[in-house]
Amino acid sequence: MFAKILIANRGEIACRVIRTARRMGVRTVAVYSDADAGALHVEMADEAVHIGPSPVGESYLRGDKIVAAALATGAEAIHPGYGFLSENPDFVDQVTAAGLVFIGASAASIRAMGLKDAAKRLMEKAGVPVVPGYHGEAQEIVLLASKAREIGYPVLIKARAGGGGKGMRRVEHPDDFSEALSGARREAKAAFGDDRVLVEKYVDKPRHIEVQVFGDSFGNVVHLYERDCSAQRRHQKVIEEAPAPGMTPALRKAMTEAAVKAAKAIDYSGAGTIEFIVDASQGLKADRFWFMEMNTRLQVEHPVTEMVTGTDLVEWQLRVASGEKLPKAQSEIALSGHAFEARIYAEDAAKGFLPATGTLHHLKFPDTVPEGASMRIETGVRTGDAISPFYDPMIAKLVVQGKNRQAALEALGISLSQTEIAGSTVNTAFLAALAADADFSAGDVDTGLIGRHQQALTAVPPPSSEIVAAAALAASGAGAQAPTRDPWSSLAGYAHFHAMARRTRLRYGEDDILALVSMRPDGRFQVALDAPYDSALDLRAAPRLARWPGHVTVFSGAVGYSFAVPDPLARADEIAAGADSLRAPMPGLVKLVRAAKGETVIKGQPLLILEAMKMEHTISATHDGTIAEIATEGAQVTDGTVLVRFAEEAHG
Repeated sequence: MFAKILIANRGEIACRVIRTARRMGVRTVAVYSDADAGALHVEMADEAVHIGPSPVGESYLRGDKIVAAALATGAEAIHPGYGFLSENPDFVDQVTAAGLVFIGASAASIRAMGLKDAAKRLMEKAGVPVVPGYHGEAQEIVLLASKAREIGYPVLIKARAGGGGKGMRRVEHPDDFSEALSGARREAKAAFGDDRVLVEKYVDKPRHIEVQVFGDSFGNVVHLYERDCSAQRRHQKVIEEAPAPGMTPALRKAMTEAAVKAAKAIDYSGAGTIEFIVDASQGLKADRFWFMEMNTRLQVEHPVTEMVTGTDLVEWQLRVASGEKLPKAQSEIALSGHAFEARIYAEDAAKGFLPATGTLHHLKFPDTVPEGASMRIETGVRTGDAISPFYDPMIAKLVVQGKNRQAALEALGISLSQTEIAGSTVNTAFLAALAADADFSAGDVDTGLIGRHQQALTAVPPPSSEIVAAAALAASGAGAQAPTRDPWSSLAGYAHFHAMARRTRLRYGEDDILALVSMRPDGRFQVALDAPYDSALDLRAAPRLARWPGHVTVFSGAVGYSFAVPDPLARADEIAAGADSLRAPMPGLVKLVRAAKGETVIKGQPLLILEAMKMEHTISATHDGTIAEIATEGAQVTDGTVLVRFAEEAHG
């Protein structure tokens, strides 16, 4: 076994690897960028090496710096985690050329499966079923459009490199093919440096079911059953589970045998995942699944497999990479119970899942789960950490297991409702709504479920009068939640002739709220609210809430209602953006400008494309008008930057 390894990654996966390595007595070296100097994975590791500025291209994608750090610290092997360099065969070559061990697949295996088109041709030769489509080398638009017509609409354009939904477009009609192809190519080029695509038949009711495989250098390959990853938004996974709901013995046998066959076809060693698309329009059948791609690394959702098989896949990785045989034979690997993983992101689900940034002023995960269930939290952040625009905005993975799917689903819902995060917009309410969705609860899932139910799943009810009153009580400094140093607390309960009262202002979204907080003789607080609430409530103590600079967040189930608390001594300096301008919803790069200064545009017309976190977001006109100013292509903008300004006469 290795004495010391370097982890060429960051965030929760780096922390995950460190925990297993520590348990095995293996010392760890972390690497970090400027933005991650104070990160949790840096704190947890035995040693840490700075490798460059915050952008990934200058730090976590610099294989030369990572190899140099490993050599300088005496590490014997490098664990790549997932993402970044984990599936880069050139990096594997760098590692091995330096006399180090790469804890993952061989460069040859990665190359064999790295490009979707070549991988599918290889799988066809190996007898693994592949989805109908065009996987050739030619990339002329006329040819691709012709192949799309032959396949039959709807079709799916997919980047042949990478994954995560980037460079992917569903096309319903031939007239939309050209624009969809351009968008997919731009996104693929930005994310993977390769704008080539393939075109496949879009399955009407697709299930995304993948099989965890593991091989060693002695020719042994086993599977650890399947995971269902059908709950996706924008082709990115949201909630994963194991085993797949509704799985039949016949389909499981056919799918796992195909997965092992695929791994053996490339002499695979290490952790890998064979991803299949399953046509669920007529139920799960053994002849209705097709190979999509192979991920030659550990998956984000690997914890659900660990929960239901009782294995530590990171430990297996270390053992196999150090030259040992697989820890278990196929006959020794059994399923037990059901597990879910929910990905908690800093994102605004109600605004099309826009990534968010911010400081995690309050971060609290559940301490307990229902009897008979278990839970684990995979995270790389702590209270006070910032969500950086440079990296994926994942905050944590909440993983639960129960004796069956219903028990696990109940534990998931309860755990999400007890999770408290303040300081950034998060998706916990959306995740809880999805877990409670009737179709999802029944196991009737497919990759289009979230899209069909998106409005209902992302809708957040306005705060009740009780929630607003609780926020006002906390903002006033009164009540059990108030800091003892607050002078208002020392006056609580005292008045010569009548109850003392404090006037408090709050802002929720666009609403300004005025509240009058007073203390009653019996120790309760009375909160009187102006319009639109027009109510008076008696409160003895505030519910779950968090106070952070200039704000109060009140938690109700999985929803966190955040109220701004204006400083009464500060001058209200409102800068009206109004309808005269469109501002960047997040930091990003102006990738494409579709309008010009002086041009008259109509409501809904696309004006420019903003690239943020490797995804493209279209900024459209909110009304008819004439453009006075518009951002230039290639401009790097921050959150709130004016992208488009309209001429004043547009509103006259």
